[in-house]
Amino acid sequence: MALILARRVILIEEDHMIAHLRGKLIYKQPGQAIVEAGGVGYDVTISVPTFTALPSVGAEAALHIHTQVSEDQIALFGFLEREEKRLFERLITVSGVGPKLAIKMLSGLSSERAVQAIRSQDHAQLVRIPGVGKKLAERLVVELKDKLDDFAVALVASAVQGAAVDDVLSALVNLGYQRPAAEKAIEQAVAKDKELAGDFDGLFRGALKVIR
Repeated sequence: MALILARRVILIEEDHMIAHLRGKLIYKQPGQAIVEAGGVGYDVTISVPTFTALPSVGAEAALHIHTQVSEDQIALFGFLEREEKRLFERLITVSGVGPKLAIKMLSGLSSERAVQAIRSQDHAQLVRIPGVGKKLAERLVVELKDKLDDFAVALVASAVQGAAVDDVLSALVNLGYQRPAAEKAIEQAVAKDKELAGDFDGLFRGALKVIR
């Protein structure tokens, strides 16, 4: 009854839909988590990366939530990382990509790889995801390839922690290098020497060696 009432509240007050959920994790499996908050168990659809990163059952969990409201159903989609939620919401703007398929995409590819595949027009990578055919892969690239620059910077910065990352990325792009190639060069340079992430000159030289 409590869950039904909660659903009615959400339907009536669409401007106050659930955006974040914190509570006791009482169940999890790939694709699904149930979080108890305020005496209510919320059934949340999750991606495989989020499932993998969730704590053990019984521990407190916090999820960024996208609430999908239809005439007969309220569906909650949860993400441990804010960037994964933002990418999910960008994916479902593409014609033919519903929430369930977007979750499949983020389960088949990490957020970083999905962004790279779309921006580099790597159709072969995208069609490996169940439910994504050639036409849909082409549509994803056409509609999103120029709209993911903010994700690329955020994902590279999170994968390669360091104050110099954004500055080196901007410098390489200003020199005329394609952003996906610059991002990959930075990642490879830092993989060889993690201390470069905080050293603009060192990271810049290291990335140039890779990209050339």
